[in-house]
Amino acid sequence: MANTSSLGVTGPAVVKAASAPKHRAPLVTMATIRQIAANLIPPVVVMLAFLVIWELLCSRPGAGLPPPSRVVTEAWDIIAHPFYDNGGTDKGLFWHIAASIQRVAFGFALATVVGILVGTLIGQSDWAMRGLDPIFQVLRTIPPLAWLPLSLAAFRDGQPSAIFVIFITSIWPIIINTAVGIRNIPQDYRNVSAVLQLNPIEFFTKIMLPSAAPYIFTGLRIGVGLSWLAIVAAEMLIGGVGIGFFIWDAWNSSHISEIIVALVYVGIIGFILDRFVAFIGNLVTRGAAA
Repeated sequence: MANTSSLGVTGPAVVKAASAPKHRAPLVTMATIRQIAANLIPPVVVMLAFLVIWELLCSRPGAGLPPPSRVVTEAWDIIAHPFYDNGGTDKGLFWHIAASIQRVAFGFALATVVGILVGTLIGQSDWAMRGLDPIFQVLRTIPPLAWLPLSLAAFRDGQPSAIFVIFITSIWPIIINTAVGIRNIPQDYRNVSAVLQLNPIEFFTKIMLPSAAPYIFTGLRIGVGLSWLAIVAAEMLIGGVGIGFFIWDAWNSSHISEIIVALVYVGIIGFILDRFVAFIGNLVTRGAAA
């Protein structure tokens, strides 16, 4: 065996060379970059094409809508300053959107609790299914805004009336999907619960909810989308602070560019709400689909 000193390399140097860190694989691979590009490029290209067509069509004399360039110019104040608050309803878009989201959160949370409980009852009981399902099928076809006069008469205030409209709009898909999920629980699971002698609460929390979770979250995603649609329409009628009132007030003031900007925000917030519920659903169901 060759002597290390004869090669002109000392012992510590050998140890240092042996302990030198190896080159690690890059965190972002080319496959990852290609995947990101494949997901981003198509919507970006479509959006740019849409903006170009919009600009060309609405730049002609006599066009009813402003082109994107004029929308940005005319509505720059509300885009650049969303947090101003001059009191009353003279607020930035942030405060209007925050008020709408707060109403949706209250109404949707209430609809979630009631909808899951009622859907579980219908899914478990044939008697409840035969008795309640026809009533629910009729009530769910009533347009959301048709409930608003009745809620105003009952609550005599715009805030609880808007929350009730959210509740009554979003509860139906939650009830229906929960009931379907409960009825699709495998019989083997029910047999296991009988062998283990689970009480009703344990059966509900350990068997029912985990098994029906994909169906429940499908209903929740539909419900939160309907909630956001309903609150914008309801706020146009009840007034006060809210994105719906902002859009209606901009229409009365002939500020079309502000309406377009507000609609963009409405679409983005609706998308975020849907993605948030879907994210929670993926965590709970571990990616299972109904």
